[in-house]
Amino acid sequence: MTSTTGTACPHCGWPDGVEPFKVVSRHVTAAGTTLWTRCACGSLQVRTVDGCGTRIVSRSRPA
Repeated sequence: MTSTTGTACPHCGWPDGVEPFKVVSRHVTAAGTTLWTRCACGSLQVRTVDGCGTRIVSRSRPA
């Protein structure tokens, strides 16, 4: 999975451009795919995957 953000988790530093620690759920939409993922620190993330790449559109605090 290639990230277009080029950043890392602000809580633990896990790079956004690598595979997420755990995929919680995956949903196909008309625009692409929405992934709910959990970072190594427990932060829940919402990622959108489309023709432009992967973007993290929301991120929670660690669980």
